[in-house]
Amino acid sequence: MSVLVVDLGSTGVRAAVVRPDASIEHLHYREVLPSTPLQGFMEYDASALADAILDVSGSAMADAGHVDAVGITNQRATAVLWDRATGEPLGPAVSWQDLRTVGMCLGLRAQGLRIAPNTSASKLVFLLDMADPDRRRAEAGELCFGTIDTWATWTLSAGTVHVTDPSNAAVTDLLRTDASGWASDVLDALRIPEVVLPQIVDSSGVFGNAAALDGSPPMAGIAGDQQASLLGQACTSPGQAKATFGTGGMLDVCVGPERPAFETRGGAGCYPIVAWRVGDETTWGVEAAMLTAGSAITWLRDDMGLISSAAESAEIAAACEHTDDVWFVPALVGVGTPDWDFGARGTLIGLTRGTGRAEVVRAVLEGIAHRGADLLDAAEADGQLRVETLRVDGGMSANEVFVQALADACARPVELSPVTEATTLGAAFLAGAAVGTWSFDDLSQLWNPRTVVEPRRVTDRDRWRDAKSRALGQVPELSALDF
Repeated sequence: MSVLVVDLGSTGVRAAVVRPDASIEHLHYREVLPSTPLQGFMEYDASALADAILDVSGSAMADAGHVDAVGITNQRATAVLWDRATGEPLGPAVSWQDLRTVGMCLGLRAQGLRIAPNTSASKLVFLLDMADPDRRRAEAGELCFGTIDTWATWTLSAGTVHVTDPSNAAVTDLLRTDASGWASDVLDALRIPEVVLPQIVDSSGVFGNAAALDGSPPMAGIAGDQQASLLGQACTSPGQAKATFGTGGMLDVCVGPERPAFETRGGAGCYPIVAWRVGDETTWGVEAAMLTAGSAITWLRDDMGLISSAAESAEIAAACEHTDDVWFVPALVGVGTPDWDFGARGTLIGLTRGTGRAEVVRAVLEGIAHRGADLLDAAEADGQLRVETLRVDGGMSANEVFVQALADACARPVELSPVTEATTLGAAFLAGAAVGTWSFDDLSQLWNPRTVVEPRRVTDRDRWRDAKSRALGQVPELSALDF
């Protein structure tokens, strides 16, 4: 029994078919890039996203033939508002990275309501204020809101299914802290009629049919991208963790059925997340984030001219055995967990006349690895769990020098995902579990890392922390922001 997976990322939409042996076939991709009409704005053409969803899904199914279920995974918190009757978007899809509502969030904070600008809540308020300022149409049930998973299910169902799952609902800032439903007090404070919100369904379970596709296969799985990656790397037991290193980096730890004790952010800077919900059981996790990872490699290539390709960074860094005490702090747009300092800036220290290109490139890779170790330390502290082995996916998992540096900085083994993007497998498992392809008990048997990297040397974490301290607080007005 095969599963079609639709994966909506930050730069495009891909679809692929996952077979019962967890092999991935018939991958189709269509680029859909965000636009930045003003500084701090980042948005998508929601109609272009819908076209891409149908295009890649149809192409994958044309190659593969019949599929038994559809799974969806997505960039989280990007907000879409549309007309329920026509399906027409009422404005852009406002990206999770968009900062146009920072002022609104600061005003709400002063009123005692903590809403972060990278969640969906303030983005929905912005869209409603533009399209329906008096909320007449919203209150009449004429409008629909959704994160990108909701927009995808609406598109695939030909406008008949309006749902989300708890892993996506939890990053809207509109869900009750126990994930039991929408928070009416927050909705009232933000003037959001609940009727515009989607129904919350299980992450695994049939919730409608993809009527826009041949054969109308059942839609049976939804998860946000980081949660799908957690599941795709078989991190289903407390203490199992994965890290995804792409443009930025996310580290997630499975905590289990008990919600983390902190409400919004733990003492070490992590957030509680809903990993997934099946039946009456919610699985929780904690998430740590770094704002700069692969984007530092892009900086080396496009801005500094020290490498000609991302892949070359490993070759150049391997030309030296160590950085000769050169340290790079990857804080090009601030620092996330544990410091959450948006005014931190990228810092390169320890340069001498003998410092060359290889030392600088290696310092960048090792700096990203140390930030990964920061995330692991924070997640263990806030999750109150020991992580024995870290599982890793994302584009940077192909960089051997970085992966070795990560194992060294974390002082534990790193298992590399058999596929670069484990999100596809995670969404497939959720959908397949609903139609009998797999059970959750099968996942540990299906996990087969492409390699395991053991630590080789002890790194100077104190020296790293000293270097990072010099990067903090460089733009005081941004460092003062706290969401």
